This record gives sequence, structure tokens and C-alpha cells, in this order.
Amino acid sequence: MTVKIYTTTYCPYCKMAKDFFKKNNVKYEEINVENDEKAAEEMTKKSGQMGVPVIDIDGKIIVGFDRPALEKALKSMVKAS
Repeated sequence: MTVKIYTTTYCPYCKMAKDFFKKNNVKYEEINVENDEKAAEEMTKKSGQMGVPVIDIDGKIIVGFDRPALEKALKSMVKAS
């Protein structure tokens, strides 16, 4: 399973998502879009959104920190709480 999270350094929801991943032992790749125009374009193309976080779990796009959607997308790795 591949998990990518597009973030900025000042985004509280990005931190919540990363904390959620750490708590549930989910390995992820963080892509900071603040100063990476190419990554920002990639994120926007995937999600249609400019806001962060944008989370890509094996091609399933989740915008924002949507805990139920994350739990569903990661159902084999995360126990609902």
C-alpha cells in the first residue's frame, strides 16, 4: 500500500493526519508543496483542490483530515476507534 500526503508546514490538519498515521503505524511519504511548484501541480491535478492535506492512498484521493475516510481506505491497517 502506498500512502502519500501533500502538506505545508503550517497546516494543522496535515499534522493531525500525520499523527493519525504514526499512531496507526502507517508508513507514508510526505510531500511539502509550499516551495515545490511541481508537487503542488501534481496535487491539484489529482484532487482538483488547492488546500492541504491531500492524501493519496493507492490512488484513492482524500482531501482534508477525514478520519472515517482514512480508516475506510486503510481498513486492513487501522482499527476504527
